[in-house]
Amino acid sequence: MNTKNLFTKCALVSLFSYAGYASAHHAFSAEFDALKPIELKGVVKKLELVNPHSWLYLEVKKSDGTLEQWGVEFGAPFSLKQKGITKGTLTPGSEIAIKGYRAKNGQNFGYAVSATLADGRSVATGGAPDAPATQAAPQ
Repeated sequence: MNTKNLFTKCALVSLFSYAGYASAHHAFSAEFDALKPIELKGVVKKLELVNPHSWLYLEVKKSDGTLEQWGVEFGAPFSLKQKGITKGTLTPGSEIAIKGYRAKNGQNFGYAVSATLADGRSVATGGAPDAPATQAAPQ
């Protein structure tokens, strides 16, 4: 086999591999509603630093005193690390405030645009390129 044919085959394999990954990756608008902003204040239960999107699970106290479990999508682990978010930063039991958008299915899931940590730092947490960069006031 000559070098040109080998290069062509490698290029095609790479292209098809990437196309499969790209189609599996969801868009913000497929799962979250930009018209339903949320603001959550709660206690961290678990942080999953996984690719392509990390997840934070928290417990939120409602106005009637009952507790709700929420999950919010963050950006990729490397991006979060560059912003100072690690497992050591968001330990179970630490307080956090989230601004973002609710899941389209109405369940207690959302997309986090920003997080205010217990030490008062505000960090941009999102990673979806088609998500709103800032959050509108909750309705």
